[in-house]
Amino acid sequence: MILYDPRIPASLIEFGIQIPVRDSRSIKTLQALLDDDKLKSLQKHWHIDRIVETLTREDLLRVHSAEFVDRLYSTALEQEIISTFELIDAEGKYYRYAPETATRPLTDLFERILVKDAGTVQAARLALQHGFCFSFTGGAHHAQHGFGNGFCLINDIVIACRKLQFEKQVERAWIIDVDAHKGDGTAALTTGDDSIRTLSIHMASGWPLDGPVLLADGQANPSFVPSDIDIPIESGEEPYYLERLRTGLQQLEEGGAADLAIVVCGADPYEEDELPSAALLKLSLEQMMARDRMIYSWLQERKIPAVFLMAGGYGDEVWRVYAQFLLWVMHQRYGHIIG
Repeated sequence: MILYDPRIPASLIEFGIQIPVRDSRSIKTLQALLDDDKLKSLQKHWHIDRIVETLTREDLLRVHSAEFVDRLYSTALEQEIISTFELIDAEGKYYRYAPETATRPLTDLFERILVKDAGTVQAARLALQHGFCFSFTGGAHHAQHGFGNGFCLINDIVIACRKLQFEKQVERAWIIDVDAHKGDGTAALTTGDDSIRTLSIHMASGWPLDGPVLLADGQANPSFVPSDIDIPIESGEEPYYLERLRTGLQQLEEGGAADLAIVVCGADPYEEDELPSAALLKLSLEQMMARDRMIYSWLQERKIPAVFLMAGGYGDEVWRVYAQFLLWVMHQRYGHIIG
């Protein structure tokens, strides 16, 4: 199954935010699937085109601090968004932000985020029902207990896990994070909890691992909290990426099986990604395909329902990463129908 609500843009340009998240990553990915005549004829079977799930304040409070959630539902919201999306630099100047071009107020972005992040819960439900779902939203793995960070206001990944655990739909979950950046928020939010095991394969240096050990308030920087399995990759070590990921997956399994796997399937390790902070990891399109096929096949072999989240991917070329994988997956799953 694929969850993609075309009413929800990927880009942030209507809010004046110039981070290079392009609508093309969603639009061109879907179009690549529809250019396949056999898949197009079956679209009603695999395409869920509306996010109907909702997130409540209670859902957020299972993961984030009451003080932080209160700020999100108050006049402090705009400042939280500015901080999370890094819209003002150290000199007080706008950074990747042109409010004069905005067609919607910045605070409307919170409503958009709640809908997108509700999509992660819906995609997880679809995965439990069908065995697999790819969501065109989700993957906000940098959001921390008491603050948003790295373009991630609230952590939909852990919110989905906690909601489904609360509903007793799942008991144990795996989070497999293959975004270019360490899944630091997810690691910190689940540390010490054996019911959610985390794996992150990421750049060995650069953001968020180049931050201070202590935050401005004197608290320890949660970005350094380890995942259950961390696999740092130095620049130049890309030839070893797939082997190390395979080893990490084996280690993940040693902790016991899971009822659900959430894959933070970012395209930003791709060598054509345009986000500067992801530039220390450069995988080819072929390596990206091998990565995604490996994870999918490994989970299928173990009969673990899997939800894949689009997560990080910036610029005009990243749609190719998603499209190649989904074309392969759809033929795997519907080959018996399309012949």
